Amino acid sequence: MTQPSAGSTAPSNGRAEQLRQRPAGELVKDLSTQVSTLVRQELELAKVELTEKGKQAGIGAGMFGGAGVLALYGVGALVTTAILALATVLDGWLAALIVAVVLFAIAGVLALMGKARAKKAGPPVPEQAVATVKEDVRYTKEHVAEARQHRAEEHRAEEITR
Repeated sequence: MTQPSAGSTAPSNGRAEQLRQRPAGELVKDLSTQVSTLVRQELELAKVELTEKGKQAGIGAGMFGGAGVLALYGVGALVTTAILALATVLDGWLAALIVAVVLFAIAGVLALMGKARAKKAGPPVPEQAVATVKEDVRYTKEHVAEARQHRAEEHRAEEITR
């Protein structure tokens, strides 16, 4: 998750020498601790991302719910319209029909807004966490390759001096 600054990508000569002098078991223990810490930090980042995306999806679902409630009112208004149409000649049912059409129009607008909001939330994937894990893997592979190359060069130098 966090990387050394650009100027300190390789350990200083003193630090590199200290690392070479430490037993392999101790280095493996340190690596295990650091990987564990890194994984915990990445999981925390993923949790934060998913919480935010969940909020967006919840708002969209709430808008869909509002559209459903208004659609039910529209059905009620249509029922009222049918009743008034039978009860009177023109005035009452025409007013009820106009109300029903307006309610359905509002429900349609809310449904479209809810759909757009839910779509805006995107897939429930912690994109930032995935990106930083990929960067961590790339960074680790790069430094492991450098360390292997350095060890191979040291081994060749030792063989030449023998």
